[in-house]
Amino acid sequence: MEFAFPGELRDRLVRAILDGEKTATSSLLLEYEREAAALPLAGERGTVVDSDGVPVAVIETTDVRVVAFSEIDLVFARDEGEGFESVADWREGHTRFWEGAEFRAEIADPGFRIDAATLVVAERFRLVERL
Repeated sequence: MEFAFPGELRDRLVRAILDGEKTATSSLLLEYEREAAALPLAGERGTVVDSDGVPVAVIETTDVRVVAFSEIDLVFARDEGEGFESVADWREGHTRFWEGAEFRAEIADPGFRIDAATLVVAERFRLVERL
C-alpha cells in the first residue's frame, strides 16, 4: 500500500502509521474507478511501503465508507494522523493534494477540481505488524 507520492508526505504518513497516530486514510472514488479496482474490504491486509518501496508494515482494513467530501467529520480528520485540528484543515489539506499538479498528472486531468459532492473513500485500519 502506498500513501501519497514518494517523498516527504509519504515518509510523514508512514511514520504516523508506525507510531499509531494514523488509523485512517482517504482517497477519491475516481481513483478506484479509473483503475477498475475493487474498494478495500474490512479484514483485508496490505503491506505499507516507504518512499523507497521498502515494506515497513502490515495494516488491516477495519472499515470502509464512501462519502461526499463535505461529509468527512472531525473524528475521521483527526484519525488521519496528519495533525488536522478541524474539518476545514482537513478539507484544505486534501484539496491542496488532490488539486495539486502531481495528482492531476496521475489522473491525467489537469483541470480536476474538488467540490462538496466529490466522493471520498474513507478507510479505517489498524497496524498489524511492523516489518
